[in-house]
Amino acid sequence: MSSDQTSFKRLIDIGIALSAEKDTNKLMETILLEAKDIGHADGGTLYRRTKEDQLTFEILRNDSLGIAQGGTTGEDIPIPPQEMYIDGVPNNQQIVCNAALSGETLNIKDAYDSTEFDFSGTKRFDEGTGYRTKSVLTVPLKNSQDDVIGVLQLLNAQDETGEVIEFSEEIQPMIEALASQAAVALDNAILIEAQENLLDSFITLMARAVDAKSPYTGGHCERVPELTEMLTKAACEDKGTFGWFDLTEDEWYELHIGAWLHDCGKVTTPEYVVDKATKLETITDRIHEVRMRFEVLKREKIIECQEKIIAGGDADALKKELDTALCQVDDDFEFIAECNLGGEFMADELVDRVKQIATQTWTRTLDDRKGIAFEEAKRKEREAPKALPCQEPLLADRIDHIIEHDAVVHSADPDNPYGFKIEVPEHKYNLGEIYNLCIGRGTLTDEERFKINDHIVQTIVMLDSLPFPKHLERVPEIAGGHHEKMDGTGYPKRLTGDEMSVPAKVMAIADVFEALTAADRPYKAPKTLSDSIKIMSFMVKDQHLDPDLFRLFLESGVYKDYADKYLLPSQLDEVDIQSYLY
Repeated sequence: MSSDQTSFKRLIDIGIALSAEKDTNKLMETILLEAKDIGHADGGTLYRRTKEDQLTFEILRNDSLGIAQGGTTGEDIPIPPQEMYIDGVPNNQQIVCNAALSGETLNIKDAYDSTEFDFSGTKRFDEGTGYRTKSVLTVPLKNSQDDVIGVLQLLNAQDETGEVIEFSEEIQPMIEALASQAAVALDNAILIEAQENLLDSFITLMARAVDAKSPYTGGHCERVPELTEMLTKAACEDKGTFGWFDLTEDEWYELHIGAWLHDCGKVTTPEYVVDKATKLETITDRIHEVRMRFEVLKREKIIECQEKIIAGGDADALKKELDTALCQVDDDFEFIAECNLGGEFMADELVDRVKQIATQTWTRTLDDRKGIAFEEAKRKEREAPKALPCQEPLLADRIDHIIEHDAVVHSADPDNPYGFKIEVPEHKYNLGEIYNLCIGRGTLTDEERFKINDHIVQTIVMLDSLPFPKHLERVPEIAGGHHEKMDGTGYPKRLTGDEMSVPAKVMAIADVFEALTAADRPYKAPKTLSDSIKIMSFMVKDQHLDPDLFRLFLESGVYKDYADKYLLPSQLDEVDIQSYLY
């Protein structure tokens, strides 16, 4: 094989190697080292052009001086970037800037003899190191759009005896050909890196938008990914139960995206549902409307008493009767107001009293269908209007309180393509006053609880609609599995532990631990570390969390590392992990 054929084959091999490399630092390092080898150069530098028209030092090598900086070395290059423009004027005195500005290769036989370029900085470097810079080959890196994205510079070509010579006319085209291949590969790598940075920024923006939407989530969407990656790393390093488990670079990125987007479906959950603090709260707390009815009822009783007195009734007896009635109204309202808070379990006798109070009536004289929103007006049309004046109950479950599902609910279809297995309530919402006030525990109706849980369904549907490449195709599964349980009673697919991936099971533990220990939830006090671990141990016994991962969570110290970083000092009590390692 001739030398030309050998050189041509080498360029092909280098081109293949460059196109296969994804890591930008490794790619730039390979470009410089291959160019040095082809040009028999003692030293070389690779510059990268920035948006600000600076040429930054990315890779620096000098064999004689034993210098290896930038790239994969981990050692920074302590030299400021070269400015392509100074006060708006092209900096043609600096040879690398000139090459970047002109797009032309510059071959200098001896830097010390050059009058066209300013090599004063090079000479100062030589004086300080005892080096002698002579031949310099500077080649611009142009992408497919003919834009200069960097500059390759080689120093001091050497012959077989090690003597410094100029870069020959035969070598220069080889270096230029390599630079052309390198520019395309580097440009592709930069574009991929930019796309990943854009995706990461979008993901972070999405997660922070979910957290910002409600104070009830706080920094949840940021902390869960960190805890997920901490526990997954422990699983990768484990030599026992998870000795078989490991992640590739692509799988780590897949986990990163899935973890950050695990609650993206919450953007579809109405704030008044997520933040519902009382039973009658929607966009406003309807207890104010109820209170006004009680006020009207009291006025009606006063007016009725006055009319009876005017008609000749016993004033003292009637006033005494009125005082008793008004006290009862006040007491009834106090009871309803207390029920609205949702802090106590609603026993049967309490429910009965709510229903009894609801039977009392007040007089409405104004049309309740004027000045209302279009959707509410449509719901009112389900029944005929009452003739005025009319008697209205103090509390009611009206037909217009029922809000029907307004779109196809993915989880309602038993043949849905996602594998959801969920019982969907008959209605989207039920705003009935008696219905809401009689909620057994908390403030949420079954419909509202379904809507909150539905965020995971929406997460999966949203992510499944995105055209993820093959190496990210498990993102919906990772993001959507953190409410599943080991016994198959979880949400939304009722997967068993055997059907879940390790990252999905890790997410479940991270999601629970973060929620238990979070100190930025306005509706609850943060639990201590020991209480949180104890609760999670019960969840393991109930087959809700993976026992092997929970053991690793404790034995690896991940729980403690996370706690030291995010928990308040008052939460950091002692945990006897041995009592949970069964």
